[in-house]
Amino acid sequence: MSNTLMNFQDLNFLLYDILDVEKLTAYSRFNDHSRETFDATIETAYSIARDWFAPCAAKLDEHEPQFIDGKVDIIPEVSAALEQYYEAGFGSATHDYELGGMQLPFTVSVACKAIFGAANMPILSYPSLTNANANVIRNFGSEQQKQRYLAPMLEGRFMGTMALTEPQAGSSLSDIKTTALPADDGTYRLSGNKIFISGGDHELSENIIHLVLARIQGAPEGVKGLSLFIVPKILVNEDGSLGERNDVNLAGLIHKMGWRGTTSTMLNFGEKEGAVGYLVGEPNRGLLYMFQMMNEARIGVGVGAVSQGYTSYLHALDYARNRPQGRHPHEKDPTTAQLPITAHSDIKRMLLAAKSYVEGSLCLSLYGATLADTHAHGSDPVEAKRAGSLLDILTPILKSWPSKYCLEANAIAIQVHGGYGYTREYPVERFYRDNRLNPIHEGTEGIQALDLLGRKVSMQNGLPYKLLSDEIQNTVAACKSIPQLAEFADALGKSKALLDTTTQTLVAAMRDSQANLALTNATLYLHAFGHVVVAWLWLRQAHVALSGNQESTGHERRLFLKGKLSACRYFYRYELPQIDATCNLLQSMDESCFELDPDWL
Repeated sequence: MSNTLMNFQDLNFLLYDILDVEKLTAYSRFNDHSRETFDATIETAYSIARDWFAPCAAKLDEHEPQFIDGKVDIIPEVSAALEQYYEAGFGSATHDYELGGMQLPFTVSVACKAIFGAANMPILSYPSLTNANANVIRNFGSEQQKQRYLAPMLEGRFMGTMALTEPQAGSSLSDIKTTALPADDGTYRLSGNKIFISGGDHELSENIIHLVLARIQGAPEGVKGLSLFIVPKILVNEDGSLGERNDVNLAGLIHKMGWRGTTSTMLNFGEKEGAVGYLVGEPNRGLLYMFQMMNEARIGVGVGAVSQGYTSYLHALDYARNRPQGRHPHEKDPTTAQLPITAHSDIKRMLLAAKSYVEGSLCLSLYGATLADTHAHGSDPVEAKRAGSLLDILTPILKSWPSKYCLEANAIAIQVHGGYGYTREYPVERFYRDNRLNPIHEGTEGIQALDLLGRKVSMQNGLPYKLLSDEIQNTVAACKSIPQLAEFADALGKSKALLDTTTQTLVAAMRDSQANLALTNATLYLHAFGHVVVAWLWLRQAHVALSGNQESTGHERRLFLKGKLSACRYFYRYELPQIDATCNLLQSMDESCFELDPDWL
């Protein structure tokens, strides 16, 4: 079997030919790095993913964590894989040298996470959540909090979670009821219940550090009264040693259809005297702090979706190349040799669709990561601010588009496998189950859509939208005079103009006291917006592929570049036209869903 975790020819094409990640080494933070260090890191990630993450993926899915005698029992292969992960430095890869990190660009980290996720997403979730937790403490915690928690978390001795969701609140964070009472020693005592807390309890680390949203007694109602607290599973003494068990208790495990190897927990805070919590930053600013972790996690969800869709596509491609079945319709002689199913047009159509989704999504994720690197570490303040604005408007797309369309790639992979795809003897059904969770992780499509249309497109007087529009228009201008790309440049220009008009219509409606109606079909707007963005990234890929598709190029490289051009052609002819009907519906301000009485259902 060929490598089914990642197509490294594609990854290198995106990193170096499309996104030019080597330019990041000009930033002072990354001066010590080069393409050689980037490649070595990615190769190490692949080695660990192949040898330690992937071999136990099916076993972990079959033998999911169990709540036994008050503790969570997980197969030992998970600890062994995490030990390799942390020993190689991936737990602190993007962090400062002073914290034991490598100061790697976030972009390189995302590439590595796509590989680890393809091998075993449930294992990767533990360090991913921990790293996001550590970033919040690093940015908003006190010096004492940083000294006490950061190093153990980056080393993998402590792991972290974010505890937002409550049974009665769900995604409505304004309805959170967990309370925090001030104690005489400056700490707080928390009481409440949290559910769906990924990684909320296990024995994989010495300690678990929960970041908990709660309301200090007397705080305002709604999200404006939420504060953020560090709540360790086991209290940590001033010298860093572990103290008493905190009043945080596992109420039970939630067993999901996918990601079975990641504990999903119900946690009770304060069954006795109250869980000891330490306020992060200022009171009533908890949601602001937590949004950093949520936004990082949203990008991570998109990358996770890419990993599951990408490996499914590679498994389907490998299967189709090696599965003989049937003959062409015009071939009537049953004694002739059967064809590999890649020879059948319907299989080619499905594989091409999956390729356009997963390679487009990987490009999207890596592009978003370069924006994060430039925003955080760029040497030019204007460029850094511009990257931050682009990242703001694209975050809902970075999370939601791969979550939807890489799941489509999973479904296609199952179909390509035929009846075998629906059995557990082949991994594609597991990839589908794992990826099916991503459309709801860190905010549903509907929530991302409300964020995009309700806030992002009109923020800063529409500046982020204009910056993105300019980027797209620059690519259109560069490609419209190239005969092989003129068709696609023209189509992208028209689609962007249609999206512009639709955006203006909806934003104007919201300003005219029709916000509820305008936002009714926000999810459709999100899909159309994402399609335009991914079409833009495909045109960028086609532009570079065309310039590199020379006779002097090696045979394998020419085949790869022709594949890029074919996927771009598919996306423009089969996918992008779908937004026409969507945008026309949105502009009509259709009231079908808005006026629906639930009693009619």
